[in-house]
Amino acid sequence: MAMPAEIGRRWTAREVRELIAAAPLATPRYELVDGEVLVTPGPSPLHQRAVVELIVALNAYLQIEPIGYVLASPSDVELELEFVTQPDVYVVPMAEWRRLKNDDDKIVHALLLASEILSPSSARHDRVRKRPLYQRHVSDYWIVDLDARLIEHWVPDDARPELVTDTLVWHPAGAVTPFTLDIPKYFQRVLDT
Repeated sequence: MAMPAEIGRRWTAREVRELIAAAPLATPRYELVDGEVLVTPGPSPLHQRAVVELIVALNAYLQIEPIGYVLASPSDVELELEFVTQPDVYVVPMAEWRRLKNDDDKIVHALLLASEILSPSSARHDRVRKRPLYQRHVSDYWIVDLDARLIEHWVPDDARPELVTDTLVWHPAGAVTPFTLDIPKYFQRVLDT
């Protein structure tokens, strides 16, 4: 459930990082969207299962097509100044991975893919507030809808997403073969049905 921390106050990335540094555990998660801090409590077990299954599938693909690394929140992604997000699952390109390993700055500044798993209270933020940022900076943005059992596939300049219910295909720059995800099997593993 993403909720504003303080209505009417404009926060900075520095202030949000101070909140994050003061939190000894991974929850709550803090994000900065249009000057507003979004506070997200710990995810549900079903949400976590959806994250794990997506990471497993992407990791297997990236072993074959070594163009980047799949990671999960919590970790700060700042694709624009004063806009800090924590996508549930994301892929960093190799150059960004090398920088993150060797630099004191652990803030992610480049992504190949961002994905959010919807929860009832995060849907508006994921679909409306964060989506334009991802569309400006990431070639693919996926919104996983557990209730509808589909994935919204957004690319830059899309006014509407592709609603994927059968096979999700992602062919990132630098990869010879595309990533494919069998959506019914994915949801079967996630929902244990």
